Amino acid sequence: MVIRRFQLLALFAVVVLNADRVAPGLVAEKFDTKTAAFAIAFKGEIAAYRDVSGFVLPGATLTVETVGGAPGDYTLEVDEGVVTRRGPRRWEWSAPRARGIYNLRFDGPSHQGTITLHVFVMVPAGEERDDLLNGYRIGRYPPPKGNPLYQPPAGFVEVTKENQNTKVSPHFRLNQFLCKQPTSSPFPKYVVLKERLLLKLEAILERVNMLGFRVDTLHVLSAYRTPYYNHAIGDVLYSMHQWGGAADVYIDEANKGVMDDLNRDGQIDVQDARYLSDAIEQMFSLGDFQKFQGGMGVYPGTSAHPPFVHVDVRGVKARWQG
Repeated sequence: MVIRRFQLLALFAVVVLNADRVAPGLVAEKFDTKTAAFAIAFKGEIAAYRDVSGFVLPGATLTVETVGGAPGDYTLEVDEGVVTRRGPRRWEWSAPRARGIYNLRFDGPSHQGTITLHVFVMVPAGEERDDLLNGYRIGRYPPPKGNPLYQPPAGFVEVTKENQNTKVSPHFRLNQFLCKQPTSSPFPKYVVLKERLLLKLEAILERVNMLGFRVDTLHVLSAYRTPYYNHAIGDVLYSMHQWGGAADVYIDEANKGVMDDLNRDGQIDVQDARYLSDAIEQMFSLGDFQKFQGGMGVYPGTSAHPPFVHVDVRGVKARWQG
């Protein structure tokens, strides 16, 4: 797949150009990106990952096509919903009315692999009553100020005990993106999540592994925040966390709950967060990653959390120090 091959070659070039920054004693090993030999295009995104997620409202129509890969027959199988074929490699899928997760499986010719698009049919935002959705406090979104980026979400993914471990991409699961607010009942909970954020996090994880750090996922300190919780912790009014487009992340290979000593200076501090942000920044010098451009902030550790890096997909460059 042309797009994916370019991405891997570009990452390799960055590692070679920055070999002196690879962690001492760590030898670069092949990281399994878990991709197919073709990609799917949907909702303005292109992805070759074997597990991909999309988010739609009940009854919505989703157009998906396969791109790249070898010539031959490509097929689509679905759990539920109505499929209409619009071309040799293009389909329209009409989502069921019931909320839930529906799998769309795309297969290519031999040895091309399978891509499963996990489509989350959301709960419409109109079901919220008095800032509550089935007892889960959402709060009120700030006025969009004429900016479509800040339009209130049209719907929310319902998270249950049964679906919380669902893969939303090859190396991330749904429960990593839940809001941290305390609740009187463990489930259901609700989350907003943008497809592009997941693709960006997968690209960052690949970069981290190319630099020699063997991690299967990024530690997500904070992802979605309800407006209620965002206000409660005193964050900015228009924080991208509220729209499912941001994540605060750090590298934690041994799952100790702290950032790893990335620069190998014997200390775990903001310099390790800067090391990570520098690695992410280098992605944007490569044209194929410009679609992931957004905000990035570097934060020092406190008694409540380790150093971390905020990343988001607002579409324009913004940089700050926390």
